[in-house]
Amino acid sequence: MKTREELIDELLDLSFAEDIGDGDHTTLSTIPEEEMGRSKLLIKEEGVVSGVEMAGKVLHKIDPSIKINVLINDGSEVKPGDIVFTAEGSVRSLLMAERTMLNIMQRMSGVATMTKKYQDRLKGLKTKVLDTRKTTPGMRLLEKEAVKTGGGENHRIGLFDMILIKDNHIDFAGGIEKAVKRAKDYCNLKGKNLKIEVEARTLEDVKKLTEMPEVDRIMFDNFTPELTKEAVKIVAGKKETESSGGITIENLRDYGETGVDFISVGALTHSVKGLDMSFKAF
Repeated sequence: MKTREELIDELLDLSFAEDIGDGDHTTLSTIPEEEMGRSKLLIKEEGVVSGVEMAGKVLHKIDPSIKINVLINDGSEVKPGDIVFTAEGSVRSLLMAERTMLNIMQRMSGVATMTKKYQDRLKGLKTKVLDTRKTTPGMRLLEKEAVKTGGGENHRIGLFDMILIKDNHIDFAGGIEKAVKRAKDYCNLKGKNLKIEVEARTLEDVKKLTEMPEVDRIMFDNFTPELTKEAVKIVAGKKETESSGGITIENLRDYGETGVDFISVGALTHSVKGLDMSFKAF
């Protein structure tokens, strides 16, 4: 399996290939090769900044000689006029890296800002907001890192690091008991130490799953807050619990007040507006 660094390197290669192609002909034709300059990352709206480390990777991928001075770190709340970092070096390099760097930082900062908004609604409760696999292709690791920057928690990264038995798995397998048994047998056979989470559609499912030692977490799928409260009582701390489906910023706290451990929210990554910022010469 590829490492984080390898995946990020591939993402940057693809990003530059689609943006620069055979050359930034505007910059190459207007800026002398020896021209040196400085740019600043300027924030234009309130939010949570994320992607400062990635900005450095983007700039240094284009030109390792660029000097970066970080003024505001990832996870910090920012407002219009804040300068996150400055960069000094070849003007050609700064201009060629600008759009890829901004695309990544704006997206990550938008995710972090959205996550903080959701987690803040749960203030004073034990419940943590989780992301999902509803991410931008190629950007999943970065978007999930941004969720943590915003105060949330990661669910599984992909299909490889946790077993999540959902309704289709259960129906195709012939029931909850068969699906769970096969998952546990598979883990034993393959020597995999993976947590097993199972989706419950009814309170009867919750009761069954609570008594299964193989199950680590129960997901309450499309339960109302009232049903969720009943389900949490049934589980009574024997398993981790998670709410999913039909959850919005408006009803989030209603679910949190049921005592559920986690609430997964696809909107953290699939319905995000990038945080407005620019990279300006100074």
